[in-house]
Amino acid sequence: MQNMRWFAANIRTILLAFVLAVAVWISAVTSDNPDVVRTLSAVPLEVVGQAPALINVKDIPSHVEVTLRAPQSVWEQLNANENSVQATLDLAGYGSGEYSLDIQVRILVRPVQIVLVNPTTVEVQLEPIATITLPINYSLNGETAVGYQAGKVLLDPEQVTLSGPASVIKEAKRAWVPINLAGARESVDQFTGIQILDAKNSPIRDLTLAPETVHVIIPVIQQGGFRDMAVKVVVQGQVANGYRLENISVFPLVVTILSSDIELVNSLPGVLETEPLDLKDAKENISTRLNLKLPDNVTVAGSQTVLVQVGVSAIQTSLTLLSQPINIIGLPAGLAAQISPQTLDVIVSGPLPVLDTLTPQDVIVNINVSGLEPGVHQLTPKYQILVSNVLVESSLPGTVEVILFIPDTPTPTPTATRGP
Repeated sequence: MQNMRWFAANIRTILLAFVLAVAVWISAVTSDNPDVVRTLSAVPLEVVGQAPALINVKDIPSHVEVTLRAPQSVWEQLNANENSVQATLDLAGYGSGEYSLDIQVRILVRPVQIVLVNPTTVEVQLEPIATITLPINYSLNGETAVGYQAGKVLLDPEQVTLSGPASVIKEAKRAWVPINLAGARESVDQFTGIQILDAKNSPIRDLTLAPETVHVIIPVIQQGGFRDMAVKVVVQGQVANGYRLENISVFPLVVTILSSDIELVNSLPGVLETEPLDLKDAKENISTRLNLKLPDNVTVAGSQTVLVQVGVSAIQTSLTLLSQPINIIGLPAGLAAQISPQTLDVIVSGPLPVLDTLTPQDVIVNINVSGLEPGVHQLTPKYQILVSNVLVESSLPGTVEVILFIPDTPTPTPTATRGP
C-alpha cells in the first residue's frame, strides 16, 4: 500500500524521466544514422490489371521520379536492391474511356517516408482492340534497263492483318509496298516493309502488322535482239617521258546493243571496243568522248559514245645539287662574316620533267644574319626556289657556322656556338 502511494506521488517524475530517456535515445540514434532526402530518377513504372481486350492509346511514362526521406542505413539497403522501390499503374476494373489515375508507390524497406512522386497521376485512354485484314497493293517505280522486260509481280502473302485501337484501325484504308525497278537487269527477289495508309495516303503508325514484310518476286528478262556488252577502251601511244598513266575509266561500263538479227547479237564477243584513244606525249589528264565500234546492223540503245577519263601525272623523284654557294644576307653595317662550309649539297624533289631542266641557279641558298652580334653562330639555311613544284628536302650539312667580326680585329675563335 505504501509502494502504491509512493508511485502515485512520483508518477509525473517517472513519466518525465521516461520521456527524457526516449529523447536521449532518439538523439543518439539520429546522430549516428541521420535522415537523408534523395531522389530516385528512374523507377520503372509497371502497368498492371489491363483487360486483354483493351489497349491504351495515350503515352505512359516508362519511369517516374520518387523522392524519399530515410536514414542513411536504409539508403544503403535501397541502393543495394534496385527493386526495393516499385511504381505501378493499376488498370484493373477499368473499361473503355478516359481516366486520370494515381501512380502507386510501394517501398519494400522500412522506415521510409515518401516525399514526392513525379508524376503523381497519368492520363489513360482505353479503347477496344480491333482487327482487320487488307489486301496488299503495290506500285512500280522506274523502268527496267533498255532491252529488259518485267514479268508478273508476285506477292507472298497477298494480305496483311492489322490490329490496334479501334479508332486507329478505322482510319486504315490501304496496305501498300513500293517496288523500285529503275535500271533493273536482274529479277527482283526481296522482302519489303508494308505501309498502312489512310484515306489521304498518309502513313498510319502504332499498329501491329502480321506479317510486317511481304516477299516480292518479279522476273526480269532480256528481250530478244538485245544484249549487254562491257566497254573496252582501246589506247595507242605512250604518255610523255617523265609522266605516268594513273588510270583509265569509262562511263558507262556496260552498254546495251540491239539488232533485228538475234543470231548476230548472240554471236558477238562479250566486249565492245571504242575508237582508239591517243595517249602520245600526254602530259595532263584527259576527258573525252569516244565512239563505239559497232558491227554492221547493230546499234546502241542510248548514246552512241562513252565518256573516257584518263589520269596522267608527272613522275616524282629527287635530285642532289652539289656545292651550292651560300649567300649572306642582312649583314649589319661595320661587320664582316666568315662561313664554314662555303657550299652545301641540296637535295630537292619534284616532278621528273621539271628536275630534268633544273639548274643550280634555280635554287638559292641564303643565311640571314640580320640582328646578330659579333661572335660565332650556328645557323640554318633558307632556300629560294625559282621554279614551281620543287621542294627542298634537306641539305648537307644541315647548319652553317657563321663568324661575325669587326674588320681589322682578331677573328673570334669558334669555341662556342649559339643559335640565331
